[in-house]
Amino acid sequence: MSILSTLAEALTTGRIEVVDLTAPLSADTPVIQLPPQFAQTARFELEELSRYDDRGPAWYWNNFRTGEHTGTHLDAPNHWVTGRDGDDVASVPARRLLAPAAVLDFSAQAAAEPDFLLEVEHVRQWEEQHGPLPDGGWLLYRTGWDARSASQRDFLNADDTGPHTPGVSPACARWIAEESPVLGLGVETVGTDAGAAHSFDPPFPCHAALMGSGKYGLTQLQNLAALPPTGAVVLAAPLPIVSGSGSPARVLALVERG
Repeated sequence: MSILSTLAEALTTGRIEVVDLTAPLSADTPVIQLPPQFAQTARFELEELSRYDDRGPAWYWNNFRTGEHTGTHLDAPNHWVTGRDGDDVASVPARRLLAPAAVLDFSAQAAAEPDFLLEVEHVRQWEEQHGPLPDGGWLLYRTGWDARSASQRDFLNADDTGPHTPGVSPACARWIAEESPVLGLGVETVGTDAGAAHSFDPPFPCHAALMGSGKYGLTQLQNLAALPPTGAVVLAAPLPIVSGSGSPARVLALVERG
């Protein structure tokens, strides 16, 4: 039996489970909020064109409007000034959209400290237990933040000093971008950077380092708790928007069961 036939049979029998890592996309989907002097991303909006009525008696359809970086989405290298000459989202090679994943669970730490930062030593400790990060794969950083995704306020967790959400330290961001074998970082928060990353040196180090190294970000993931530390394969499927800096994406994981 061929490899693809074996895969198809495993999907049919349930030996391989498909886990949806995508947040539902609606007008209630949380969006990032920048300081008021900057342009803001659009919330998701549907505009009904017809619904089995005199505008179209046999069909229902809509226009939609949204930001490239609304909901579960992929950041392409040209999203950040450090990657301005890099690929747009339409140029991401298709072979890089299907890749193995390592899931690093720091949900307990993030529950105790919303500003928790992943450090290189945390990744090294994980590797001692589970083996090296996958070459050409994803580092998926679980913080449990998807449990907050029904509320804009809880998801951004902001006060007078700004948002408080877990993220990655500047040193770890550089390491992931420049030294680790992974193709990108996936998170459950609104962006790959911590809520307080505007105050880091440099600011927004995940965006700067990852995009500058030609790597990718996946954000607002859900259901990472359903994935094992190793062994899952992730399919990240953004729209191929020409000149786009990113796109909402359907992100699925294949997990072997039994």
